[in-house]
Amino acid sequence: MLTQTINEEKLLAEFEAKINAEIKIEPKDWMPDEYRKHLIRQMSQHAHSEVIGMQPEGNWITRAPSLRSKKILLAKIQDEGGHGLYLYSAAETLGVSRDQFIQWLHEGKAKYSSVFNYPTLNWADIGAIGWLVDGAAITNQVSLQRTSYGPYSRAMVRICKEESFHQRQGYEIMWRMMEGTVDQQKMAQDAIDRWWWPALMMFGPHDTDSPRTSLAMKWRIKRESNDQLREKFINKTISQAEIIGLKVPDPNLIRNEDGTFKHGDINWDEFWQVVGGNGPCNQQRLEHHFNVHKEGAWVRESAIAYNIKHTNNQ
Repeated sequence: MLTQTINEEKLLAEFEAKINAEIKIEPKDWMPDEYRKHLIRQMSQHAHSEVIGMQPEGNWITRAPSLRSKKILLAKIQDEGGHGLYLYSAAETLGVSRDQFIQWLHEGKAKYSSVFNYPTLNWADIGAIGWLVDGAAITNQVSLQRTSYGPYSRAMVRICKEESFHQRQGYEIMWRMMEGTVDQQKMAQDAIDRWWWPALMMFGPHDTDSPRTSLAMKWRIKRESNDQLREKFINKTISQAEIIGLKVPDPNLIRNEDGTFKHGDINWDEFWQVVGGNGPCNQQRLEHHFNVHKEGAWVRESAIAYNIKHTNNQ
């Protein structure tokens, strides 16, 4: 028992030395159980979010206001599906199958970003999602390119490039609407009124209320804390809103002397209600994913059978 303890302490010391030396941890490397568990939770939640996030935007493919808009939206949704595949593949290197990840999602044992449990009521919402939601996502994901786990870090490189396109696409929608009629301008402002706070909630609870943050920072799974990322997003986005004439719905917003902003209180009761399954679209999102996954079973089974046959014939 003593020998085992000494050996684990040695392995932990070597692991942390790699982390401190900025050497990526790879799937076959030894890692603490808590490090693996944290990655499994975070990476699977990230993958689920990409895939579930296709739903609120998919509702508007047939109702896009122009052929150009439809083509861009289709490309964006296709990207999100690809991001889910990259992340599921990276997460599988931790010893959990994709089927298991999806089963946990359907059973409610795994989460996805709470922001995707809000409805998209009109075309301005597609702009708000691209600009605010994807803008918040890329603020977080840029730092994840330097995360300590190799497969996760490498997956984020391409994802960040594509997310930057999504953010610009959303901002363009809002910009065009603010150049339009009074009704279009009202729609754009209404969209930011409804999506601003859910976007801020995407970064998670305040650092003092997030028990996992300290360990994630120590092991460099995360490079910046929830509050640091949220402040970075706010300071960048408010100036973008001002340029096109939109106003963020925060009556307690304060502009500091250095040009940064101090935001008002976030409704964390709403956040935890949505995380707990009581958001406007929680049930709808999961039921849709479950039904489509079930309907697509024959495609997966056929692909597996084809691969087995093709391998045996070689």
